[in-house]
Amino acid sequence: MARPKSKYPRLSERELEIMSMLWQRGPLFVREMLDGYPDPKPHFNTVSTTVRILEDKGYVRHEPLGGSYQYYATAAASDFAGRSLSQVIKSYFHGSASAAVSALVEEEQLSVDELREIIRMVEENKENN
Repeated sequence: MARPKSKYPRLSERELEIMSMLWQRGPLFVREMLDGYPDPKPHFNTVSTTVRILEDKGYVRHEPLGGSYQYYATAAASDFAGRSLSQVIKSYFHGSASAAVSALVEEEQLSVDELREIIRMVEENKENN
């Protein structure tokens, strides 16, 4: 049985860069997006094309302002978070969430209190389903 397709398919690296700018900084013109890149900056047309692709996918919209277009995100970062985390677990931890959590504990990125809170949330979710 095939898994249902996500409402928000995975973003390419370049698409994610632009979405991150829009999520962090709000509405932007393409020139402002270019300012957000380190050197060597991508070409204006490359960024513009990627923005149009995101717009075609429904993740970005634009508003005409002063003879140009200002772009804004219509999809929230949280819409992509779960899918991205699943991809990381699949790619780097052979699909094992416990291995991912173990790595976070070993790297001291996850405290005992945070781990207890995660366990509480899992148990609560189990009771509700």
